[in-house]
Amino acid sequence: MTGAGRGIGREHALEFARQGARVVVNDYGVAPDGDGSSQSPAHDVVAEIRELGGEAVPDFSDVADWVQAEKLVRTAIENFGGLDVLVNNAGFTRDRMSFSTGEDEWDSVIRVHLKGHFAPARHASSWWREQAKAGERVDARIVNTSSGAGLMGSVGQAAYSSAKGGIAALTLVQAAELGRYGITANAIAPAARTRMTEQVFAETMAVPAEGEFDAMDPANVSPLVVWLGSADSADVTGRVFEVEGGMLSVADGWQHGPRIEKDSRWDPAEVGSAVRGLIAEAPQPASVYGAS
Repeated sequence: MTGAGRGIGREHALEFARQGARVVVNDYGVAPDGDGSSQSPAHDVVAEIRELGGEAVPDFSDVADWVQAEKLVRTAIENFGGLDVLVNNAGFTRDRMSFSTGEDEWDSVIRVHLKGHFAPARHASSWWREQAKAGERVDARIVNTSSGAGLMGSVGQAAYSSAKGGIAALTLVQAAELGRYGITANAIAPAARTRMTEQVFAETMAVPAEGEFDAMDPANVSPLVVWLGSADSADVTGRVFEVEGGMLSVADGWQHGPRIEKDSRWDPAEVGSAVRGLIAEAPQPASVYGAS
């Protein structure tokens, strides 16, 4: 499980452990903007799991580094004899408008989120495929972490939204390619209190009064992820779920919409009226988060 040292990832790791899973707690230990590193978060979560009576080992791999991502997968196999579920959760944000995002900021966010999802899954799925081709029964799960920003867009988060949208598309491809080997791939788009949200959305993320349901508690997200990692979810793949508090929703992605055809090439002068007619027939797109 990547990014499991804090926030949502930490809650995933603890809930999987409560349900009897043996967990590799991966965390590079960076600041919210991706700077620095520390082994303490991963060690702390491992200690919590062991206090619960569970089994866990820490891992400090950079999930966007090809060699280290393979090492992460091998850590599970070598310590626990196999790998059943990969939860990709690691990430950070460097919020900027599209007109002010620097090249280094773009590259860093895309690298950690998008490549950081692809690389561990590439090595895990390769291992699972080898098992299946050798005649072993494979019943494996990939759970990716997208975002509402990736599904709808979010003002001030050009790189983050692009990376999270890419993760949703990657999930669809993984589901289509890997199903024949006994592997499912799904994604979640969670809303919860984390280091990345509690300052930007301070009012929404505020802790409620004692006794009230804390809808933004990151622990609310984990039951869905644990179920997606279970044997019971074997018939569910290629889906993106929104989850917030006690709300679960299946996201409805891009679909083929209204169309118009003719038996010749379009003249530019004809296109405007045709496009406006199609837009009039199509449903209104969801609003971009933060748009007025």
